[in-house]
Formats: sequence, structure tokens, C-alpha cells
Amino acid sequence: MSTTRFGEAKQPVSAALAGPYGHPFHPILVTVPIGAWVSSLVFDVASRLVDHPGFLNQGSEWLIAIGVLGALAAATVGFLDLFAIPPGTSAFRTGLTHMTLNLAITAAYVVNFLWRHGTYDRPQAVGQGQLALAVVSLAALGVSGYLGGKLAYRYGVRVADEGVQEEGFRARSPRSAAPHPPDGT
Repeated sequence: MSTTRFGEAKQPVSAALAGPYGHPFHPILVTVPIGAWVSSLVFDVASRLVDHPGFLNQGSEWLIAIGVLGALAAATVGFLDLFAIPPGTSAFRTGLTHMTLNLAITAAYVVNFLWRHGTYDRPQAVGQGQLALAVVSLAALGVSGYLGGKLAYRYGVRVADEGVQEEGFRARSPRSAAPHPPDGT
């Protein structure tokens, strides 16, 4: 692959929407669905271990909804990042697989939310089917996360090039390492 094509995957389609060069928004946005869905699974398991599980079931339902909303936000900017990758490349195919898997996972969580919705009048533990769907969905999220890591850490998608990264590893001269006076001089 030519350096020019490689460089295309590092630049945002829209810095205002997807994040500036070397600092994309997608990685920070994915923390919302990941955190919410991991927490919802913890609530699901806990609901099967306590005497009064209704609040855990409800909490899990809310966490699933928060995760779905976060996933939609992450997908929006992730889609912009995908557009920056040249088609026909291994990185693009990995990105398509990552996106498709994430859309399927989000759809599974929407199904799980709808399955649970409206059960507030029956304060019970999360059902085995709902728990199984949550476990499978979270496992698939792990696979998708692996692919996202491959895009960033192996293919360098939306990561600053080595010349830019090098500045973080240069030793500072003793003069520049000294603290600056408060007036900035």
C-alpha cells in the first residue's frame, strides 16, 4: 500500500464531527456502551443472587438503554472513521466487519431491552433467556473490540503517524525541562 493511501486513514473525514487528526472521538465514545453493558450484566447476575431482585432488573434495563444510545453515538463517528479508510484494503474489510458486528450487537441489546420493558410490576430476577442473550452479546462485543484494537494498533487507523508520535519520546533539554515562571517567560 502506498504511503498516500495509508495517510488517508489517519485524517478525519470531518475533524469537527469525528475528532481532530490523531485524536478521534470514536474510542472515547465506545466506553459508554461497553461500561453500561458490562454493568448491566453484573446487575443481571446479581439479580439472580438476592432476595429482592427487582431494582437490579430495572437498573440493568436502564443500563442497556444507556448502552444503546451510547452505541448509536459511537457508531455515528465510527462510520465517519470508516469512510477515511481506502476501500479494498485489509483495514477497510476489518472496519466493515467491526461495524457489522457492532450493529448486530446493538440490535441484540435493543431486543433485550424490549424483552424486559414493562416488567416493573413483577419485581423478579432477570430471566435465563435474557441473561443468555446478554452474555452472548457481551462476548461478541469483546470480539468486536479486538477488531477495533486491530484497526488502531495494527493498522494505525486515525492514529498520528510515527513522525508526530516521536515528539512524545524526545528527551527534553535541561533548559526546556525547567519550570516556567507564572508569567510564561
